[in-house]
Amino acid sequence: MSDYIRSGALLSATDSRLLIVDVQEKLVPLVLNEQSLIDNCVKLIRAARILGVPVFATEQYPKGLGETVKPLADLIPDRKSKLRFSSAEVLAWDSQDPHMPNQIVVAGMETHVCIQQTCLDLLAAGFAVHVVADAVSSRAQRDHDYALQRMRDAGITIITTEVAMFEWCEVSGTDQFKQISSLITGGD
Repeated sequence: MSDYIRSGALLSATDSRLLIVDVQEKLVPLVLNEQSLIDNCVKLIRAARILGVPVFATEQYPKGLGETVKPLADLIPDRKSKLRFSSAEVLAWDSQDPHMPNQIVVAGMETHVCIQQTCLDLLAAGFAVHVVADAVSSRAQRDHDYALQRMRDAGITIITTEVAMFEWCEVSGTDQFKQISSLITGGD
């Protein structure tokens, strides 16, 4: 297996970070498929923890929009507060740092505002950005759809929750694979 070459287009647990953007109390009830959004974000966070992927979260003006919803807040106690729609500035990540993961996996809301602006800024900063389509949402379907299309057109990779989890996992037959499979199938 030493000659095995893995595509750089695939996610790697050792070269990724997970970013959960603005899944907040007053906003969640307004978006499409809110329970699916929360459930998929929880799966991503748990998978990231199993596989050693660092997890980060932001909150847009929490004084007015509330804190991150409880299921996610319980998993990510340390969250960055922001006023700018893009999360890139408060994270202040350097894509040129050879010790920092270059792949950013992004989930949260709203697809056409904070997700899109964050992803475009991270792309401009030199990161390989992956948006989890079934773990982002907006209030209107057209805003969600056009934002995903715009991001794809800009060079951002659009994936799903399962794609992220299996690419991070990379192989079957391990304890980590069993835990990831359980997350996907809903087993404990």
